Amino acid sequence: MPSDPARGGVSSRPARNWKDLRARLASAAVLVPVAGLCVWAGGVAYAILILLAMAGMAQEWGRLFDLRPTRWRGVLYLLWPLAAGAAALDGQWRGAFAVMAGGFVFGPALWAGQVVIGCAGVSLLWLRNMTVPGAGVVLFLVTCVVVSDSGAYLVGRLLGGPKLAPAISPAKTWSGSIGGMVFAMLAGTVVFAAVSGGADGWPGDWWRGTLFGGLTAIAAQIGDLAESALKRARGVKDSGALIPGHGGLLDRFDGLLVAAPLAALLSLGAAGGAAFWYVTPSGLVSALLAIPGGHSGPVAAGARGP
Repeated sequence: MPSDPARGGVSSRPARNWKDLRARLASAAVLVPVAGLCVWAGGVAYAILILLAMAGMAQEWGRLFDLRPTRWRGVLYLLWPLAAGAAALDGQWRGAFAVMAGGFVFGPALWAGQVVIGCAGVSLLWLRNMTVPGAGVVLFLVTCVVVSDSGAYLVGRLLGGPKLAPAISPAKTWSGSIGGMVFAMLAGTVVFAAVSGGADGWPGDWWRGTLFGGLTAIAAQIGDLAESALKRARGVKDSGALIPGHGGLLDRFDGLLVAAPLAALLSLGAAGGAAFWYVTPSGLVSALLAIPGGHSGPVAAGARGP
């Protein structure tokens, strides 16, 4: 008799629980067009999207630790990431990290949320405004994260099999994890071809889309597991209920919390503000030894356009 998957056992039959699929598809039908338009438009629309997401995730993180936005401390906690994002939008990148560091006044657990959410939001602003092609880079990142998550969901429920981390998230399987990564690698190849169309990088450098699509998927899955561990530690199923079929913003965008900072870090090692998939080991080492501050980041021509 197969063991109970809810208790982390290995079932001989695939777990095909599709009850939340309709809600997921409905949410995607709304979120994808809105986010896509904001990413493409850039400017004020994109800035508002990122700032609202940062504030929303901060509210959910605070809720996990019983911090309510109805009190002044809770309100201040929501404003903190907005201050970090505003500094980044003004080109004060070091200032943005200084604001995050000051979040220690909320205590270690809440401060961790400010750092994680702040780094992700600032990274997404950096990738859109300071790399070329900005919209294409963010599109690549978000597509690979979403496809990895969706691929893992579909493959895991179709194939089932051994659990990936039963003590953290009993529903996740190795088949789903591998399937999600494969789907992300394929998506990365396609998006790379689209954003590099007509450029010298395609088709000769097609492997960059595949490689960094897979790397993005790994980072996204690490973020997913980390958020699952946090929720388990706090005794909650979802971080919120804003997005039907997913839960809260942290539940939906947990993969970006790791993938976006990684992509921004790699972009420092790409010459001339190029996309992060053009990083070189020597370029990354040089950048880390002399991280730019203020307005001195590598703004390339056209970086603020689509």
